Amino acid sequence: MRLWVCIALLSIVLCASADRPAVVQAMIRAGHFVRDAAGGARDMFRAYKDMREANYKGADKYFHARGNYDAARRGPGGAWAARVISDARENWQSGVSGRGAEDTRADQEANAWGRNGGDPNRYRPKGLPSKY
Repeated sequence: MRLWVCIALLSIVLCASADRPAVVQAMIRAGHFVRDAAGGARDMFRAYKDMREANYKGADKYFHARGNYDAARRGPGGAWAARVISDARENWQSGVSGRGAEDTRADQEANAWGRNGGDPNRYRPKGLPSKY
């Protein structure tokens, strides 16, 4: 009887310390990516909402950088979501807004700066309320 109890305990210990199968690991990584992407999309939306609420002239680059920065800090999924959303927004706005290629280029620079871990305050205009 003692031998069987020892074998059972040893089996439990060995199974608990064994690596997960590669398929399970891939599913877990995919789940983390999706979670990060959803969080990154929320970060981008929050920055957009704050930009609209602040309605402060010259602050758009700051909010672009901040949204991308917050999203990218979540991980690869957040950085991916930030890139997809930023690119889609700029492609749509460049054809609709009429602000020109220079503004689009500056927006994309701010997006990349934030996504690559740069401090968004680089683009913060003087006088923007500290709430943002």
